[in-house]
Amino acid sequence: MDVAHSEVLELGIPVACRSCQARHGVVCGALSSTQLRELGRHSLRRKIDAGCEIVAQGSESSFYSNIMRGVVKLCKVMPDGRQQIVGLQFAPDFVGRPFVRESTLSAEAATDAEICVFPRNLLDRMISETPELQRSLHDQALKELDAAREWMLTLGRRTAEEKVASLLYLIATHAEPQTATSTAFDLPLSRAEIADFLGLTIETVSRQMTRLRKSGVISIENFRHIVVPDMDELEKKISA
Repeated sequence: MDVAHSEVLELGIPVACRSCQARHGVVCGALSSTQLRELGRHSLRRKIDAGCEIVAQGSESSFYSNIMRGVVKLCKVMPDGRQQIVGLQFAPDFVGRPFVRESTLSAEAATDAEICVFPRNLLDRMISETPELQRSLHDQALKELDAAREWMLTLGRRTAEEKVASLLYLIATHAEPQTATSTAFDLPLSRAEIADFLGLTIETVSRQMTRLRKSGVISIENFRHIVVPDMDELEKKISA
């Protein structure tokens, strides 16, 4: 597509959408300019403080959202009140399950976040009318299934060091700022939450973080700020 034609297409897109991270994401990337304008008229940007719930497990949510900034943790609460973190989402991930009214998970801001919220009924209609959007959501569901299987491998077969390295690599590959080989980020989870997510003890998590730091794979500043000087070295630790 030449530049002039691209600029003509962009003219029909809402200004707020042009610089949005989710513009080419799972949902918005599959919509026409007309659909984006309609969605834009009914959307609302919300800032969410860390620790605040976006969607409650068992609730009938009337909206979907795209993550614009920050990290969202997905949790499953058992009948006796025990909670398990089952996933993390990053910008520009889509939050919600089309055509399923009752949420099977809770979604909570792990860090200060910003989301773009739009009505469930409106997007459900667009999904039924837009084959490209159906394919995009189907492809995303398959990617999430693959990621879940990979995480099952991490939890079931990888060593404690490999588990911690896997989580750091997951966050690092979604963090900003990044260069071609290095990245830096603030941990979105506490040591206790990391232990919960990985099926380890807090002491083991701390021990493995120290081990990675002493080997030069990461550096730790102010307890939660992580610098990865060489992403390849971190990746090697996943299957050391």
